[in-house]
Amino acid sequence: MYQASRRSISAAVQYPALLRGFSSPITPSPYYASDKVVNNEGGATAPPPSCKSRLFSAVASHPKGLRPGVRTSGIPLASRFMMLPASSRGEATAAEEHTSDGPVEKFEYQAEVSRLLDLIVHSLYSHKEVFLRELVSNASDALDKLRFLSVTEPSLLGNGGELEIRIKPDKESGTVAILDTGIGMTKEELVDCLGTIAQSGTAKFLKALKDSKEAGSDSNLIGQFGVGFYSAFLVSDKIIVSTKSPKSDKQYVWEGEADNSSYIIREETDPNKIIPRGTSITLHLKTEDKLDYTDTERLMNLVKNYSQFVSFPIYIWQEKTQAVEVEIDDEPKEGEAKPPEGQKKKKTKTVTEKYWDWELANETQPIWMRNSKDVSAEEYNEFYKKTFNEFMDPLACTHFNTEGEVEFRSVLYVPAITPMGREDIANPKTKNIRLYVKRVFISDDFDGELFPRYLGFVKGVVDSNDLPLNVSRELLQESRIVRVMRKRLLKKTFEMIMGISLSENKEDYQKFWDNFGKNLKLGVIEDNANHKKLAPLLRFFSSHSEDELISLDQYVDSMKEGQKAIYYMASDSITSARSAPFLEKLLEKDYEVLYLVEPIDEVCVQNLKSYKDKQFIDITKEDLDMGEKDEEKEKEVKQEFTPFCEWMKDHLGDRVAKVQISNRLSSSPCVLVSGKFGWSANMERLMKAQTLGDTSSMEYMRSRRVFEINPDHTIIKTLNAACKDDPKNPEALRAIDLLYDTALISSGFTPDDPAELGGKIYSMMDIALAGKWAAPSTDDSNVHVSEPSVEVNGTREAEIVELAEVQSVEVNGSKEAEIVEPAEVQVENSPSKN
Repeated sequence: MYQASRRSISAAVQYPALLRGFSSPITPSPYYASDKVVNNEGGATAPPPSCKSRLFSAVASHPKGLRPGVRTSGIPLASRFMMLPASSRGEATAAEEHTSDGPVEKFEYQAEVSRLLDLIVHSLYSHKEVFLRELVSNASDALDKLRFLSVTEPSLLGNGGELEIRIKPDKESGTVAILDTGIGMTKEELVDCLGTIAQSGTAKFLKALKDSKEAGSDSNLIGQFGVGFYSAFLVSDKIIVSTKSPKSDKQYVWEGEADNSSYIIREETDPNKIIPRGTSITLHLKTEDKLDYTDTERLMNLVKNYSQFVSFPIYIWQEKTQAVEVEIDDEPKEGEAKPPEGQKKKKTKTVTEKYWDWELANETQPIWMRNSKDVSAEEYNEFYKKTFNEFMDPLACTHFNTEGEVEFRSVLYVPAITPMGREDIANPKTKNIRLYVKRVFISDDFDGELFPRYLGFVKGVVDSNDLPLNVSRELLQESRIVRVMRKRLLKKTFEMIMGISLSENKEDYQKFWDNFGKNLKLGVIEDNANHKKLAPLLRFFSSHSEDELISLDQYVDSMKEGQKAIYYMASDSITSARSAPFLEKLLEKDYEVLYLVEPIDEVCVQNLKSYKDKQFIDITKEDLDMGEKDEEKEKEVKQEFTPFCEWMKDHLGDRVAKVQISNRLSSSPCVLVSGKFGWSANMERLMKAQTLGDTSSMEYMRSRRVFEINPDHTIIKTLNAACKDDPKNPEALRAIDLLYDTALISSGFTPDDPAELGGKIYSMMDIALAGKWAAPSTDDSNVHVSEPSVEVNGTREAEIVELAEVQSVEVNGSKEAEIVEPAEVQVENSPSKN
């Protein structure tokens, strides 16, 4: 709609006294509609106050006042009017309105607690099973508080027994109880901690310690958000908490239900349920969860997974079996007299007896909390096997602590073998790094954030006391902290692997490379920042070492004088690489060439680009630089064979990008190389194997091939002469086609039409063999076909012969010559004679 100009509004805002100066009647503005101000949306508002009329009239009377379609700094006129002081607008201030309208009432937000609690619990946690982790962590905190306070107040320990946690399931009643002998709670603490959602007693305790400057390294309390207790409602409908604080003479019981917004607290009066100190939490499980969470084996696994390294012993009530000897009466055999009552013979037999007892669930101790100098190799190996369910000792281990921006302890392992059933070397969902906060398991699913996926084979634990977690304690909050941890973990991992490679036992690194070498090559592709750490760990075969892998350091150390680069060639096997024509001149110079025989090798080296200032050069690409050059000779050869190269290019057409003289051949007549930015034969083969390969890019890369000729070879010299004599000679052109196809195969490429290539070879063989040997005659008179002789009574009687052939027939020891028809030959005593 219409809006005022910037100058008009600015004057009105800066000089409100001008508004008060309008005392004389002012003609209504033509921009009113029925005494109502037209707003920006085209609607009408209530009639404005007189002061508003004055303002609008004053603005309208301005020579550059209201103009259709003009906006002033994007602020509508009505909005700019509201920017004026309240006194100028003729409006009362907020205080004046409050005073005139009466006293102000203050209200607080209301919430339906049962629904709010349900939302909190089911939105925070992604897995039901974490309730046990939370309750055990709470119990551990209670024990830690008692241990800390008892340093100054030993009387708090009293006769409450050892500091421990016990878990007791009951299938019949569908309950599970978590008991601890910790600090317990008074009635007031019950109300504060369990009656107030998101208020943490542990957080209060830590704050009090900090305020009193008494907090030390021994206070490893876990809780901080005040919602962990309510995770019990994930699996239970009702919770009963019975607690006794050593500071109080009374024991109190707290009862709450998931669908109720209230709870009750009562004093425990049953003498059988009185405890010296501590807390007992009994969960009345939901129907669908009773079977799962009253199973002792299931509870044992959960404790081992989440709370294995809690500082206090955790016991689970479970059924056990034992073999016992029981007496049985020895009944007399038939016919024997029964012995007197006191003289009966007693026999025993072994029976299996079931009983219930407490079983320690967290017997494995967190060795990362100890000094690495105090831990033996056997302890590291035993910890590895128990924690990761392995049966073989690890190949290597590293134990370290870090301080600074992030403080954490860690133990990392390199397995001895590849995990069975592993299909993807770069699975980002590996769960081999277990993150703990204050020895409580948090997560092992980081999707490659805490540890790169190419090192997913590394197993270990990371424990910190001050990681920023979300409320459910399932995710790290700050990515900066994760990056710092990742950097330090990577550094220690590379040092550990390097230690294996430098070990005197070469078999260890050979074993590592066989299992995880591809992972390191993938790391070169994905992790550019760590190339310097990954490159020394790589291993390849070479032309000087076809049976044993060598490192890049070994290659560089053995480089010949004048060699400026690291040469490599990608192939599908050492056998095919060894016989490739690309190697001929390099081998003459005794230059070593790396054989990249695994599919990932070529991409790995291309990403590495250089090592110790030595560039990697693919010897299958054009413009191979081998150092020394004889420019004068090259000039002569180029002058001689340039027309020949042009002739071949004209005939081959789009099959090659160009034809040029080669400096890499010595015994082969030609070779087909890739362009600088084209695919090698090995890469082309890999791209063809891709299910979703791009055929258009493949055709483009294929057109970048370069045909190189050896000017010293007899075939090339002969074809050069043919080119000069008759460029259109069909035999010479066929020879070029065959030469190209042969080079295609010897260079590692795949011919487009193998059948056509076979026909060309047969045709050339026919031409080459013509007249070499006399062809056999096809005249029937010269064909002699003899049938086997027939032997009767040990004597050769006759042979079947052709009519024109005379054979001697031996009968009764004498030879007689005769010409016979085949049908006339009969043998004595033969069936036909009879």
